[in-house]
Amino acid sequence: TPTPITPPSPPASRFPLLRRRRPPQGARIHLREMDACFSTQLIDGDGVFNVLGLENFMKEVKLGECGLSYAVVSIMGPQSSGKSTLLNHLFRTNFREMDAFKGRSQTTKGIWLAKAHNIEPCTLVMDLEGTDGRERGEDDTAFEKQSALFALAVSDIVLINMWCHDIGREQAANKPLLKTVFQVMMRLFSPRKTTLLFVIRDKSKTPLENLEPILREDIQKIWDGVPKPHAHKETPLSEFFNVEVVALSSYEEKEELFKEQVVSLRDRFQHSIAPGGLAGDRRGVVPASGFSFSSQQFWKVIKENKDLDLPAHKVMVATVRCEEIGNEKVASFTADEEWQQFEEAVQNDYVPGFGKKISNLLDRCLSEYDTEAIYFDEGVRTSKRHQLESKLLQLVKPAYQNLLDHLRTRTLEAFKESFDKSLEKHGFAVAARNCTQAILEKFDKGSEDAAIQQVKWDPSKVKDKLKRDIEAHVASVCATKLSELCAKYEAQLTKALAEPVEALLDSASEETWPAIRKLLERETKTSVSGLESAVVSFELDEATQKELLSKLECHGRSVVESKTKEEAGRVLIRMKDRFSTLFSRDADSIPRVWTGKEDIKAITKTARSASMKLLSTMAAIRLDEDGDNIENTLSLALVDTARPGTTDRSIQSFDPLASSSWERVPEEKTLITPVQCKSLWRQFKAETEYTVTQAIAAQEANKRNNNWLPPPWALAAMAILGFNEFMTLLKNPLYLGVIFVVFLVGKAIFVQLDIAKEFQNGFLPGLLSLSTKFVPTIMNILKRLADEGQRPAAPERQREMELQPKSSRNGSHSNVTSAGSSSITSSENGPEYSSPVSH
Repeated sequence: TPTPITPPSPPASRFPLLRRRRPPQGARIHLREMDACFSTQLIDGDGVFNVLGLENFMKEVKLGECGLSYAVVSIMGPQSSGKSTLLNHLFRTNFREMDAFKGRSQTTKGIWLAKAHNIEPCTLVMDLEGTDGRERGEDDTAFEKQSALFALAVSDIVLINMWCHDIGREQAANKPLLKTVFQVMMRLFSPRKTTLLFVIRDKSKTPLENLEPILREDIQKIWDGVPKPHAHKETPLSEFFNVEVVALSSYEEKEELFKEQVVSLRDRFQHSIAPGGLAGDRRGVVPASGFSFSSQQFWKVIKENKDLDLPAHKVMVATVRCEEIGNEKVASFTADEEWQQFEEAVQNDYVPGFGKKISNLLDRCLSEYDTEAIYFDEGVRTSKRHQLESKLLQLVKPAYQNLLDHLRTRTLEAFKESFDKSLEKHGFAVAARNCTQAILEKFDKGSEDAAIQQVKWDPSKVKDKLKRDIEAHVASVCATKLSELCAKYEAQLTKALAEPVEALLDSASEETWPAIRKLLERETKTSVSGLESAVVSFELDEATQKELLSKLECHGRSVVESKTKEEAGRVLIRMKDRFSTLFSRDADSIPRVWTGKEDIKAITKTARSASMKLLSTMAAIRLDEDGDNIENTLSLALVDTARPGTTDRSIQSFDPLASSSWERVPEEKTLITPVQCKSLWRQFKAETEYTVTQAIAAQEANKRNNNWLPPPWALAAMAILGFNEFMTLLKNPLYLGVIFVVFLVGKAIFVQLDIAKEFQNGFLPGLLSLSTKFVPTIMNILKRLADEGQRPAAPERQREMELQPKSSRNGSHSNVTSAGSSSITSSENGPEYSSPVSH
């Protein structure tokens, strides 16, 4: 398609926009009619096209609204042959006419254009510069040929103005004109059929019936003599032209008759484009809105001296004009306030009814295009319509995509909300299916509402993304719910295992690990059964469900292992507690009193064996029923150290604990290695040795306290040697009173000092303690006796009542004093235990 080239606009001084002409003298044309013709110079005498003038002319006469309902009439003829006068009377235009009183000269220069008044359809009238003019000379015929070719290309009807007296003459002025017309017609590759209306001016007395055959014969001769392309060698004149002949009387001599004949001729131009009308076949007619561009391109090609191809030109004009119309519609659509509101609205949120409203806007825009481009070439029109539709859809598509994105976001949020509510009533998998189906149906309805009628855009990609988002959300919620369930049952299993396992490990017997295994199996089975029932609603695949249950089982084992490792870290404390409990308490859990009858060695061995059993229990994890000899190894190496035939440990040839692993125990199940057991046992013995030493010391002290009386031989010697003194006391009773008083005083001192208790800790410590308390006790007794002597006498009953609390006070004071002295003695000489204190 040729690229349209718009010639530069001529200076304003050369082309007035609408040049008005005064009506010719003697013509009775109303001023309003003159103004309605909008006479404009289309091409000046130098061949410059008045683009701006033509555009304004089309706006004034509203030519763009006519479509194909318009006709173009042009006139050719010799200079000063009355062409302008004929047009002014025939179409009520105001072309400039020659003033006969000033002489005969060129009046019309170039080509002028005007609109016929009160003729339907809209009829454009072109007044061409006359041929054979003196001003251009004999050799300057280029413009004549160019203007003739231009008139034939754009006109439906061409008036050939000729004098009556030239008909039948061989060299008359009409023959060069007809020859020019026929020659330029051959330059149109596919010319349309144009009506040639021969207007015979100044008709004489010869009847028209006699003139017309002669004229047609002359026309045929000229046609036959014109060189033709090979394709049109045998083409008759009737294929190119409709030849019509009309005669008019002289305007100067018979003006009234002339005007009557013109009025009659004017009627033939009414509805000239209707079937059977005066116009030709109109095969190459250009829609009115493309007349300006088409005329410019015709003149441009003619000026460049190129051959014309009217069908190609028609396609070119249709291409340019339809593209211009399409661009105008795109601009109009872009500037449309309603579209801008929609475009802005979909940036922020989903807009209901978007598809229907946008479809209406597009329909309106495309309908406007169809209305304006309906008369252009159908192929071009359809092609450009598709381009326009494509451009409009490109403008709309981002908004459509935004709308779908908002729809996807809204439906996803709606899914999340409905899914959360549905989980409260239904199982997980059922809720997910129901909500997913409902939301996808909602998205389908929304996408249908957003669908644009002019195009079938597929929202499947957005729907697929929505599905992926829903699946991701369901997977996330599923993972969270399963995690919560697993955490719940893991917490239950942890609670069910931790404290019982700790208690079983604390007991440390041969049944500890079998009991732990049994406990683990029972509690794990309970938790796994609960979790299995809880995940049924999730409808998990077999592999995933098996993985979750296996994970819970592993968690139970890890709880036991973790608790065992934790207790193994405190094994030394546990061993000392076990030893202290068994060593310091009897079978009834009563604290032992080391009276001297207990077998400390046997008790110590038993307590150490129990501690060793605790160590062997903590040494390894035994959740699998795999036999090991850890207990026997520790018993032989740590407790039963005296082997048959061996008395010195230094000569033992093999140490079973000199290793970093246990026999038949994997490394990952080992908690305390043999070397570590040996080190722990050494530390254990060192820290419990003091307790055994204290027990032995307490037993020996108890034995000493039970043997505080003199030996029997001393008692016999005292009885023999003191017989005389005993008899003396019997003979003198006064000695007995003195002895009795001394006994009372001594008894009081004995009670106050608590001598028996003081000597329980040993003779020397008791003696030292009594020496510190003896003098204060004597002074206290004397002071109380003095206080009693100063009090007034009282009845005997009152005295008895007073004496009773005194004795109580004396007893309490004695106890306090005794306690104080005991604490002092303890602090100075160190404690001596009857039974070791439990850790």
